[in-house]
Amino acid sequence: MNTVVSFLPNVDAGVGDEIQRTFAAQRETALRLRTSTAKERIAKIQRLLDAVMANREAIYEAAYQDFRKPPAEVDLAEILPIISEAKHAMRSLKRWMKPKGVWPSRTTVGTKSWIQYEPKGRCLIISPWNYPINLTLAPLVSAIAAGNTAILKPSEMTPHMSGLMTRMVRELFPADEVAIFEGEVAVSTALLALPFDHIFFTGAPAIGKVVMAAAAKHLTSVTLELGGKSPTIVDASADLKAAARTIMWGKFTNNGQTCIAPDHIYVHESVKDAFVAECIATLKTSYGESKTQQLQSDSLARVVNQRHTQRINSLLQDATQRGARVLFGGEVSESDCFIQPTLLDNIPGDAKIQSEEIFGPLLPVIGYRDLDAVIAEINAQPKPLALYIWSKNEANIDRVLKRTSAGGTCINHVVMHFVQGNLPFGGVNNSGIGSAHGEFGFKAFSHERAVVRTRFNIATLLYPPYTSMTKRILNMMVKTQ
Repeated sequence: MNTVVSFLPNVDAGVGDEIQRTFAAQRETALRLRTSTAKERIAKIQRLLDAVMANREAIYEAAYQDFRKPPAEVDLAEILPIISEAKHAMRSLKRWMKPKGVWPSRTTVGTKSWIQYEPKGRCLIISPWNYPINLTLAPLVSAIAAGNTAILKPSEMTPHMSGLMTRMVRELFPADEVAIFEGEVAVSTALLALPFDHIFFTGAPAIGKVVMAAAAKHLTSVTLELGGKSPTIVDASADLKAAARTIMWGKFTNNGQTCIAPDHIYVHESVKDAFVAECIATLKTSYGESKTQQLQSDSLARVVNQRHTQRINSLLQDATQRGARVLFGGEVSESDCFIQPTLLDNIPGDAKIQSEEIFGPLLPVIGYRDLDAVIAEINAQPKPLALYIWSKNEANIDRVLKRTSAGGTCINHVVMHFVQGNLPFGGVNNSGIGSAHGEFGFKAFSHERAVVRTRFNIATLLYPPYTSMTKRILNMMVKTQ
């Protein structure tokens, strides 16, 4: 019982023992849940959904306490996704659970085949701080839908929202079905030392590598929702007003602390000035014209803490010291965890902001003349979680889609692929492994078991001893495949 504690002296002995006991208790429950019905799973999801709705005001307050997140953004990006995910699962679960029949191949004539979905078992969900409710409970919906147990580890960086979720989860579920542990890195590491059947992690690529390495020790399957520098392209044919309003919304919602927020914009030189003017007008209307007005805005969240404020500010200072020009914003109050929504221009290639994920309210605007050069720049970087295209030119749209790779893409919009529950959401390589949401989330937490049942066994014709008849049958099979 003390293996985790002895391996990790920074973990409180009581917490380490509780983690071990909970993990052990979930083993028997996971075995029992293999035969759970759609009705039983739906009832659990409904309880979770009811608890979210009952705690809506408490979620508003916790989000404000952690980083002054506006209630509208809490509804839009925390509560509505949970409602959508839960209701989609409850409507569709019977169909998802139903075995899927498969046509026999020519070599399996005389058999019946199907795919049977079975729970993976004991699952670990490690969630980030930027959307704590959404990115903890939405994967939990998928885990429950697939018939698993789960242990949740929310971020310590949003203590009010994590504390609220802890209370909710412990009131809703016995620990042998769904448990939750708060704490810092040592708690996450203690959990990762255990042989879970599946790990669902949302966070930075650097930590995703740590999670994947820990999972490899037990050959545990993983879903990794990571991040990266998601580019946006605005070509000369784009609707500039619509592009500016939508990109500014997608970028500065949650103060830029969104894994699929536009990280930087490539704008055709012929429309760059007009586009920037539309962006500035949008920012002034949305958040106020001055730092004072923006500080008082009830529509602008804060950076999560002073350490991240300093990190983002260091990217800003590095860029400007190397010659970047501030087109709008640029003022910082670290004590208030405040950075103005900022547009930057003329950023040199060696600036840190060109290579590091920003994850904050800084937006580089890069002029271009040759779309092929932009595509080459995108392909020279790790594959992003999202890529956005603003254009009315179908040839340009097709060129970008076919010659780049990204987890997801929106054409003449941003971030909306996240809320399309019938699409897989996830990254590719550096930006993630596996998919989530809807049926894809159900499958992420399920094992697709291949089953073949023999009706009449023609394979006996191919058993030893191998005769001339055997050879004739095999020759016929080779030629007719």
